[in-house]
Amino acid sequence: MAGRMNRRALIRYGALGGAAAVAAGPLAARDALVPPPAAPPPFELDEATVADLQTRMSSGADSARSIAGKYIARIEALNQKGPELRAVLEINPDALAIAEALDAERKAGKVRGPLHGIPVLIKDNIGTADRMNTTAGSFALMGAIPASDALVAKRLRDAGAVILGKTSLSEWANFRSSHSSSGWSGRGGQCRNPYALDRSASGSSSGSGAAAAASLCALTVGSETDGSIVSPSNNCGLVGVKPTLGLVSRTGIIPIAHSQDTAGPMTRTVTDAAILLTALAGFDAADPATRGLEGKAPTDYTKFLDPKGLEGMRIGVPRKKLFGQSAAADRLVDAAIADMKGLGAVIVDPADIATLGETDDSEFEVLLYEFKADLNAYLASLGGRTQYKTLQDLIRFNAENRAREMPYFGQEIFEKAEAKGPLTEKAYLDALEKDLRLTRKEGIDKTMDENKLDALVAPTSGPATLIDLVNGDYGPGGSSSFPAIAGYPDITLPCGYDFGLPVGISIFGRAWSEPTLLKIAFAYEQATKHRRAPKFLSTADLTIRG
Repeated sequence: MAGRMNRRALIRYGALGGAAAVAAGPLAARDALVPPPAAPPPFELDEATVADLQTRMSSGADSARSIAGKYIARIEALNQKGPELRAVLEINPDALAIAEALDAERKAGKVRGPLHGIPVLIKDNIGTADRMNTTAGSFALMGAIPASDALVAKRLRDAGAVILGKTSLSEWANFRSSHSSSGWSGRGGQCRNPYALDRSASGSSSGSGAAAAASLCALTVGSETDGSIVSPSNNCGLVGVKPTLGLVSRTGIIPIAHSQDTAGPMTRTVTDAAILLTALAGFDAADPATRGLEGKAPTDYTKFLDPKGLEGMRIGVPRKKLFGQSAAADRLVDAAIADMKGLGAVIVDPADIATLGETDDSEFEVLLYEFKADLNAYLASLGGRTQYKTLQDLIRFNAENRAREMPYFGQEIFEKAEAKGPLTEKAYLDALEKDLRLTRKEGIDKTMDENKLDALVAPTSGPATLIDLVNGDYGPGGSSSFPAIAGYPDITLPCGYDFGLPVGISIFGRAWSEPTLLKIAFAYEQATKHRRAPKFLSTADLTIRG
């Protein structure tokens, strides 16, 4: 579902992070970095929020169909042509028909809610039982259409959203090679960052990040195992919400690891993230992690958005090991902390987490075991829709299709996972127990209890690094690992720019604390308004600092 492990672990272990196809396979010459073209023409829906689009539809200035058509034209202009973002793998061939049906409902007096008629792009590991593919970026699963929608997709449809298409991603959610380039997949080639086209959108939800940033849609859905919502959101100037494990169903999503996987919103504003999270969250009888939500009324997360939400909040700053990775990020986050203090927060600095850095090895061990078990179970669920029934089958497929699947990097992580045994093995159970103990009871919970905190804040990551298809990902780490391993919520939003590249601040805390984190994020966003639309430049053109 995602993957961008702690940078120290990444370097040692590897990055985690049909009809109307928009992108085909990798073309080596076109994957090479190219000078950016002239800026794309003005777009009337640029930076449009859900509220903006609802106003257009309710006034008659637009319809769901016309809005979907405008976004499709935007995708066609920027995805494979122009800046060549490669953020979208497929456009839904039924999108306009779905939008027309929703227009008919509106005309008849039925509006399902704030997402009625709103176009949403979803990551290509979220299953849809329609004419689109669900492939995790690999040619191996082309045509392997699931029998039913992932519950995330169904909830979007039920809320009235128009699923506009599937976004690109780091192939197999960045859990195939230890030398991968985030945002690259066999099907899609290399996704680019709309702020600087030669820089990484990060992974694995790279396409969701680039698409939302470039206004290829109103909202996007990403997924995360460790960093793959918050890191692309950092690089693309977005609000990213990695929910508590079990708040959002994983049924029908191509997995990495059930201990950490979750889907979540990637949007341009906190309000839109809250609207989208409200639609995504809820009980799923098929996903045991959501059991705590059974029988509970749905939560409207927009009710927690308070411009004065920072007043009286006790916010801790875990400096040890989460700062000092990027001078630019440290500078901007320190300024953000000062702003939060000025907005009424009580800052506890430092509020270090004693166990940080002690789970790199055990996290990777857990992910290897669970990847093999969970992926084999997903492939089995496809029945006769695919000839590839096991991870071993996929390893063989990649080897037999090396030219289009492995032109730049291999499948070392696949092979390490295949060598693991069942989930009853002591090595797995010990690693999982260690992870949960060190990140929860002895980690985030202990730090928050001792300091009486409402939340913790840290740099999400540094500014986007250059794409490197030869050596793979590099650069500063981030703060995603502890909330990811614990299964606790983590929200990132822009806190400034360095040479025109976005930098995010992460706000994380206890399980089920999304209301508090959204309240803090909204108050900070409304007071600072840092988000800027991308200009589709190259690194050489980035002359804005600050």
